[in-house]
Amino acid sequence: MLSHIVFYTASILTGAAVSGSAAANVAIGKTAPDFTLTDSNGKSHSLSDYKGSIVVLEWNNPGCPFMHKHYASGNIPKQQAAALAEGVIWLAINSGAPGKQGHLDGDGANAFMAEFHSKPTAYLLDPDGTAGHLYNARTTPHMYVIDKAGVLRYMGGIDSIASTDQADIPMATQYVTQALGELQSAKPVSVPVSRPYGCSVKYAD
Repeated sequence: MLSHIVFYTASILTGAAVSGSAAANVAIGKTAPDFTLTDSNGKSHSLSDYKGSIVVLEWNNPGCPFMHKHYASGNIPKQQAAALAEGVIWLAINSGAPGKQGHLDGDGANAFMAEFHSKPTAYLLDPDGTAGHLYNARTTPHMYVIDKAGVLRYMGGIDSIASTDQADIPMATQYVTQALGELQSAKPVSVPVSRPYGCSVKYAD
């Protein structure tokens, strides 16, 4: 385990509320708002660069025990690999502010990915929380799935069991995997919104 990562149990949101459209800036069936962020290797990425591909946004905090559940078990890395093999773009986003739990610089992000054999399309750094606030990302993980036309089709938790116990993963409905399969089969997403769970995103304010 990376020596600088400490897993906290404080500031945990196991069932963050989702209001009508779930966020001021995002809504199911509407165009996902564009943003531009720099990745862990210094390359710039805009969401609009990936129009024509299905895109997954994963809000990430390596210091969160809920994230540890899904990374140490291999659940998220396996989902990333399966998605990328189908041509899906997977963007991990860290909106943790400097000095806050989970904040990483580029080298730290690359070390985290290497440790857990994680291979998203890119690990994006959002230290001022611009993209996080744009999407009203509340927890880590908080997941969003965007279709090829750039329309938001899913937002919420990665799965249906809000816990830090790896043993729960096989029993949970994997909402992101389910949504991706439905989109790839040209079916409507059967669960477009769920409750995100995890640690609160550690914004600057």
